[in-house]
Amino acid sequence: MITKDMTIGSVVRTYPNTPEVLFKFGMGCVGCPSAQAETLEEACLVHGLSIDALMTALNDSVK
Repeated sequence: MITKDMTIGSVVRTYPNTPEVLFKFGMGCVGCPSAQAETLEEACLVHGLSIDALMTALNDSVK
């Protein structure tokens, strides 16, 4: 299960199909250095996105 306190980098490494979901939400910085330390929740705040919507989409993609 993916949680909002996980870093983008750890999510992408653990679940290889998640970059597609992140891209759909406008998070194109999946491979950038800040993604290694930035949590999903922090990224949503920066991008003005709903953490709940992202969490649902990510967890649905890894079922």
